[in-house]
Amino acid sequence: LIFLRHHIDDGLKYEYLTVENPLEMWQNLNDRFEHLKAVVLPKALNDWSQLRFQDFKIVSEYNCTLFKIVSQLKMCGEVITEDMLQEKTYRTFHASNMLLQQQYSLHGFTKYRELIGSLLIAEQNNELLLQNHESRPTGSAPLLEVNATSSKFRGRGRRRRRGRGSGSGRNQNFLGPRNNYSMKWQNPDTKQCQKWRNPGQSSKDEQTQNKKGNCNRCGMEGHWYRACRTAKHWVDFYQDSLKENDKRI
Repeated sequence: LIFLRHHIDDGLKYEYLTVENPLEMWQNLNDRFEHLKAVVLPKALNDWSQLRFQDFKIVSEYNCTLFKIVSQLKMCGEVITEDMLQEKTYRTFHASNMLLQQQYSLHGFTKYRELIGSLLIAEQNNELLLQNHESRPTGSAPLLEVNATSSKFRGRGRRRRRGRGSGSGRNQNFLGPRNNYSMKWQNPDTKQCQKWRNPGQSSKDEQTQNKKGNCNRCGMEGHWYRACRTAKHWVDFYQDSLKENDKRI
């Protein structure tokens, strides 16, 4: 009696509150709601006949609606077999999927759950293909990787510094002769690398300059004439001292 009163509707609890025999309550409920099978059955049969797989956008919605109708038919005493479920799905495919429907029919599924599982997998794969196509349509080039682009520019900058010297030319004018020490790492073997010829310099002076390893412009070691970045006032000071033969540099 407690179990029946716990599960019936709240409105029915007050109606059968005076009934103390559980068998009497069960019979009263059976007499009252037994006619619902006759009411539900025509509607369930109509829903079953109107059910079509092509009317649903996704497979899961069709599957839920199908089992809801099947449960109502079974409650009314109708028998629904696995073959009936599969045949209902095959016959309600869209006309554009006729070839796909024939392939599923020839596969030979023995249970409805196997058929619906294959449809769910195929639907998921189609969604992934559409997402990939929308993210990058056919014929469009892929985007460059950020790491590859940044490393390319970093490498280009290193090569530029090797050939031109580190730092900007404007700031190098304030460094004075200390700038020459920054060039030593680029030309470790000054005797082999001093091959640039100073315009107006004789071949004898060039040989002497190569032996000493000094720059013809500023007189410092460790860089070429064309790679010299020494400030102009230091260069002028060095060139004036060359004209004074009686003084040491």
